[in-house]
Amino acid sequence: MNREETGKKIYQQLNDEEFLVNDPELNAIMKNYIYGEVYQHGTLDLKTRELILIVVATANHTLKTLKQHILSALKCETEPEVIKEAIYQCTPYIGLGKVEDALDVVAAVFQQCDIVLPLNSGSTVHEDNRFEKGFDVQSAAFGRENIQANHDQAPQELKHIQNYLSAYCFGDFYTRKGLDLQQRELLTFVMLTTLGGCENQLRAHTAANLHVGNDRNTLIETITQCQPYIGFPRMLNALAIVNELAK
Repeated sequence: MNREETGKKIYQQLNDEEFLVNDPELNAIMKNYIYGEVYQHGTLDLKTRELILIVVATANHTLKTLKQHILSALKCETEPEVIKEAIYQCTPYIGLGKVEDALDVVAAVFQQCDIVLPLNSGSTVHEDNRFEKGFDVQSAAFGRENIQANHDQAPQELKHIQNYLSAYCFGDFYTRKGLDLQQRELLTFVMLTTLGGCENQLRAHTAANLHVGNDRNTLIETITQCQPYIGFPRMLNALAIVNELAK
């Protein structure tokens, strides 16, 4: 099959609703490229591809695209709790406003699909242990000595930032059910790539991805899946960092 035929096949598998309905010419270009080429590249399974694009759309605040990929994720049998967790994971990195709008889209799609809300809570920590549990998972990604040094060496006026990172970013989010550390780090890599201008943080989380088992090929396949929605400049910036750290 040529790319038009393969693209049409996987598009119909994943989508019930059409996109770019008012511009059939760009629709054809993008459908052939996204589904006929990008989705055919690499070995990522469909669930992972759709979670990646849910995170891209959340970080980009492109809510129409977000709805499309939530529906696609459900069509390939992604659990609703996993979809919710992928968006929750965005909160410390892209801020509350975009996440709130994304969760409104999630709620509307779930109601459309007769998914009963609210979903079960994914929280595993409480007030007395969120810092400790967050410090542990942060250390698993970045190394305990490094994280302890960040706390110890921070100036007094910046120690609260290190506490927020351990207790809030990692304690309140990375410890939740639904996604493991490897998945959460991959999705964080996606967020930072999508946002652009976060090269220092992207470099740190690329190293963390490599540390927790997401190898160079996985990161390249992930960047490839993002490309139609983030453009080539951000893709190439992320690729340069992956190549730098994976030597």
